[in-house]
Amino acid sequence: MELPGAGVNSNECESVSSKQEMSEEFEANTMDFLVDLPFATIDIKDDSEITDVPKVNLERSKENECNNKEQIKKRKKKRKDYQPNYFLSIPITNKEITKGIKILQNAIIRQDEQLARAMSSDGSFHITLLVMQLLNEDDINVGIDALLELKPFVEEILQGKPLTLPFEGVDTFGNQVGFVKLAEGDHINSLLEIADAAKRTFQEKGILAGESRTFKPHLTFMKLSRLPWLRKKGVKKIDPKLYEKFIGHRFGEEVVHCIDLCSMLKKKQSNGYYHCESSILIGPKPIGIQDLINEALRRERMGLQSKVKEIKALLLKPEIQAKIRRELFEGRFINNSNQGNDVDFSATLT
Repeated sequence: MELPGAGVNSNECESVSSKQEMSEEFEANTMDFLVDLPFATIDIKDDSEITDVPKVNLERSKENECNNKEQIKKRKKKRKDYQPNYFLSIPITNKEITKGIKILQNAIIRQDEQLARAMSSDGSFHITLLVMQLLNEDDINVGIDALLELKPFVEEILQGKPLTLPFEGVDTFGNQVGFVKLAEGDHINSLLEIADAAKRTFQEKGILAGESRTFKPHLTFMKLSRLPWLRKKGVKKIDPKLYEKFIGHRFGEEVVHCIDLCSMLKKKQSNGYYHCESSILIGPKPIGIQDLINEALRRERMGLQSKVKEIKALLLKPEIQAKIRRELFEGRFINNSNQGNDVDFSATLT
């Protein structure tokens, strides 16, 4: 029996037969999408139970199906093009921890000097809470707003208590990324809750954020991906023997005082830390006006120091120095010519 609407033009959206040929991948993606919707738990009737389908409803159903397919395609494309370039960072400021990491790095370098450039630089030690994609200034402003909105959620999670992170031991991800581990304790649950709140807050703002893999807080100290040429020399993994003496080493504790929105790509600050767009201060004590002023001044000072360093480096370039000398000479020559012309013009008037 021919269904009503079987004569629909072939240029229209998917026909009933093409719907039956939908790929398993498309179906899986559709169900993933439906799980997030409020009606996901409602039973969906099987098509065989529909006894009468008016033509107008069938056409409307196919049109909605087409729209849903296009939306899913756009989401898949957006996710495929997703390349994080910003992240939420908890900076490591405890000198005891950074000193211990430097000792670890130097111990590894003494055993294999070619791994020196695989090490994370001074001042860049941090824990990544969330990665995201911010493509322009508007996105960055939205990201800053999301970070500010995150603050009360963090305060609710911590309930006035300090978030202290003890670091103990060393491990790797697939023998490719070396990191200092967090010791076990309630602080991990707090950190996971904050990371989850951050992901939710940023995604509700329309920002592509987060990763498919499970969040595992860690403090990276080296990456083999920084040295791809090592594979040609036979170095394909971080040998556990290189850090075996630090397996149970206690590096110290970090009391978290802020969360920063940082760029992966912009030039780092003069102290080695990442370019920071904005921060929120967290901790047990109330943040007063003076605290905010001091933090703002610190950020401003660090930014100015970085700019001065850039200017100095620019002025030391021979081509820049030659250009300055040329422009100064030409400017002096033009001024002298103009002065001469003014005298002659005045003379003709008298």
